[in-house]
Amino acid sequence: MDLLLKLGELINITLVFSTALIFTAMGGIFSEKSGVVNIGLEGLMVSGAFAAAVATYTAEEAGMGAASPWVGLIAALLFGVIFSLIHAVATVTFKADQVVSGVVINFLAAGLTVYLVKIMYDGAGQTETLNEVFSKVKIPFLSDIPVIGKGFFEAYPTTYLAIFIVALTYYVLYKTPFGLRLRSVGEHPGAADTMGIRVSRYRYLGVMISGALAGLGGATITLTTTSSFSHNTVSGQGFIALAAMIFGKWHPLGALGAAMFFGFSQAIRNFVQLFDFAKGIPMEFLYMLPYVLTILVLAGAVGRAKAPSALGEAYDPGKR
Repeated sequence: MDLLLKLGELINITLVFSTALIFTAMGGIFSEKSGVVNIGLEGLMVSGAFAAAVATYTAEEAGMGAASPWVGLIAALLFGVIFSLIHAVATVTFKADQVVSGVVINFLAAGLTVYLVKIMYDGAGQTETLNEVFSKVKIPFLSDIPVIGKGFFEAYPTTYLAIFIVALTYYVLYKTPFGLRLRSVGEHPGAADTMGIRVSRYRYLGVMISGALAGLGGATITLTTTSSFSHNTVSGQGFIALAAMIFGKWHPLGALGAAMFFGFSQAIRNFVQLFDFAKGIPMEFLYMLPYVLTILVLAGAVGRAKAPSALGEAYDPGKR
């Protein structure tokens, strides 16, 4: 019975670590399906984590109580969109190299947020610790089911929202005219332009949706796990989400499975510490596990995952 309880806890921790990756991977899909490489997912997550911490703390000070983390979540979404616009302007309007622009976003977000934290919090290395963060929500009756009840039906609101976003992403991309047009500008922008589809508009929208969802991913870490923001809050989660998107072959369900896999690799780090045999394993090896798995998965995915045909290519209407 004790083992079953621990198994349910492992499933639950996996969902906790997977949530931010799911949001961000879905965002990456929107951007890259439109033909814009988004290496800047890490920076977009950082901007969202920062905005969530600052907005939630401000809402707490204003006496908003339990509504404060929802204010933080909305702020993270908006801040992610603002940062993503920098990437969109550079790559779509000015046709800059998309990889270079994404790297710039990562450096800009990392540097700017730490600088703002030091200014806003009197030189401190992190924001104030939040009192109002998300708590786990039990679904009546379902949460009482052995193992899976604890694992799947006692989770943070953001986890349920992330699963909904996966379903919504699939529906929008594959069941709506908007999704068809977005995918068309990532596969053959010249043909899409000939049919009257405005390539630049859809690429802008793809990148902005990417920023919004990646911002939510960063906010999830702040509002469920760390309760504050510092320079190491995100710690490479954006790159892991990028790997999940590629491993999932740019498909929402595939990316969901990959995000769960990477979430499990982080959860197992905490889980094995409950057992005596783990005491002899250096903590450094446990903490490096998710990143090693990311490298191995990407190495195995090379040549097997087919990206959108026009991914990374700037579109010039005069050369179609």
